[in-house]
Amino acid sequence: MELQNNLLNNEQDTICAISTPIGEGGISIVRLSGEKAWDIVMEIFYYKKQKKINSPRSHHLYYGIIKDGNTVLDEVLVSFMKAPHTYTRENMAEINCHGGIVPVRQVLELLLRKGARLAEPGEFTKRAFLNGRIDLIQAESVLNIVNAKTKKALTTAMQQLDGRLSAEIKKLRAETVEVLAEIEAVHDYPEDDLEEMDFEYASQRLQNIVIKLRKMIDGADQGRIIHEGLKTAIIGRPNVGKSSLLNALLRQQRAIVTDIPGTTRDLLEEYLNLKGIPLRIIDTAGIQDTEDIVEKHGIQRSKEVIRAADLILFVLDASEGITESDLVIFELIEEQPALLVLNKIDLGNNISKEELNKCFPGFDFQKTAVTKGLGLEELEAKIVEMVFKGKANTPDSNLVFNLRQKKRLEVAYAHFNAALNEVAKRTPLDLVAIDIREAWNALGELTGETLSEAVINKIFEQFCVGK
Repeated sequence: MELQNNLLNNEQDTICAISTPIGEGGISIVRLSGEKAWDIVMEIFYYKKQKKINSPRSHHLYYGIIKDGNTVLDEVLVSFMKAPHTYTRENMAEINCHGGIVPVRQVLELLLRKGARLAEPGEFTKRAFLNGRIDLIQAESVLNIVNAKTKKALTTAMQQLDGRLSAEIKKLRAETVEVLAEIEAVHDYPEDDLEEMDFEYASQRLQNIVIKLRKMIDGADQGRIIHEGLKTAIIGRPNVGKSSLLNALLRQQRAIVTDIPGTTRDLLEEYLNLKGIPLRIIDTAGIQDTEDIVEKHGIQRSKEVIRAADLILFVLDASEGITESDLVIFELIEEQPALLVLNKIDLGNNISKEELNKCFPGFDFQKTAVTKGLGLEELEAKIVEMVFKGKANTPDSNLVFNLRQKKRLEVAYAHFNAALNEVAKRTPLDLVAIDIREAWNALGELTGETLSEAVINKIFEQFCVGK
């Protein structure tokens, strides 16, 4: 609370920003938030094109015009929203202008001249957080909603905005406080000789918390994939059907396909919604020895993509069998999650299961003829299975979505485990409490209750202006 008060002392200005994408459209919206939001708008807004409005009703829509002196800037609809029943818990106003760059910019510039200042990225949501309407997990979920690429991503982000993960974290913090209270009781009243009972109590409670944290940490990658997309690289030697596979997965002709090896010389990147999973799929240049400078550059970029990929689709030409070039490429990916795609089976299959097990031990495969549409559904099903081990259709409402949240959970988990180890050694409980308090602080950083001002500012910098 002290941190929030300190931050709010620096956030007293009335802010404004364009909240809709810049460009031509049906409407463009300028929003304001702050103590003077109503006063600024009432100064330039004429109700029913005739007179200024003196006492607007909250959460009602008014029709009129915006005037700069005697000049009419636009015909608008204006809504006034009175604190605390607003997005930011401050007085707010929204001006619905005609869509287009000129009218909305003229209105914005007039608001700035009348005393508002331009909002920083994410400042509206930041104020909602600082004013206690939402916590930091919910604030981050707003960004996830804006950036959602699939229905599944939107659904899970809405669950976070609803406070499901926040409630679970707060419950864990409450359980942690109970353990600390028990420890402090032992410390304050040692004459009661409750030490043995409290060691057992502390161990059981800490183990329950650790189990819940482990489940959240294990699901963090699933949450990240749902919202950021699975970086999937299609690799292989030239002319094995990589671009054809990209086109087949996208159900459109995105990449140029020819019989000439080396046609793809640069990376092609597209998003694909695969049964609710956003795949950030990348078609790479065929990897081979070449003297062509441009092709060499493309191959180098392909190798960089391979190192950063979450999943690799390694395409082989089944009609030609396994070549020396295929084995060389495999050395680049043998430590990464990959699925072998045995393509062109319509031209013959010269790769046996025994050869696959010998050359690519431990890797699953799928036979395809992508130009004929054969094996695509089976390939997609295997990708889903690899991503979530068969659980892609049952996302947990407590999924952690980003690296910041995962790191805080890992810090809390490490401190709880350290406390458990000390309890097992019968270390004095007042010393055990040090790790438990650190874990409690780490959980608080998830919701923003114990987070530094610099970190909070960094988080909201990721938002767009106007949100």
